[in-house]
Amino acid sequence: MPASCPDFSLETELARSGCAWIVGVDEVGRGPLAGPVTAAAVRLNPDDLPQGLQDSKRLGGAARELLFAQIMARATVGIGHATPAEIDEINILQATYLAMHRAIAALPVPPDHLLIDGNRLPRDLPCGAQAVVKGDGKVMSIAAASIIAKVTRDRIMADLDQRYPGYGWAENAGYPTKRHKNAIADLGPTPEHRRSFAPIRKILCP
Repeated sequence: MPASCPDFSLETELARSGCAWIVGVDEVGRGPLAGPVTAAAVRLNPDDLPQGLQDSKRLGGAARELLFAQIMARATVGIGHATPAEIDEINILQATYLAMHRAIAALPVPPDHLLIDGNRLPRDLPCGAQAVVKGDGKVMSIAAASIIAKVTRDRIMADLDQRYPGYGWAENAGYPTKRHKNAIADLGPTPEHRRSFAPIRKILCP
């Protein structure tokens, strides 16, 4: 059976309860060995919803780029990052929450309610919020945030690939592919590598 698409039912229910600015939040980049973790916060316009929204992991690159452009044109978007140095300092989970906070803070209008992908919520959020397990496959606002975060981070990694050639980041986005791990062994870590992650730590501290 084909995968079901996210819908707007949760946002509609919240709007009926009085929430005007309902924002979906998602992140990408917890697993890579290099680059930032990136989060996006998206408030969709109920009267102008992009068509074909889906969990970014279920979309090809061309479809993600097309939807990215549609979302940016039709929705209100905030984007936030946490750097490899911040990941090493505070750990990947807390860095993910930091990126989410920055994405929410980047919105031009404070949200009334947040829908956050996953099973845990960051602390000190500016409004009411709920975690939605596998929300990027269920909730349109979260699916939109997943696309914005994924495309944004992929573009960052493609740019970094030009600065640090040989690691294949334009293709692997910093994830631990065989090519990437072989390049780390041959070329050594870069300033964009996460030194607290085991494969990098083992090279630096054998």
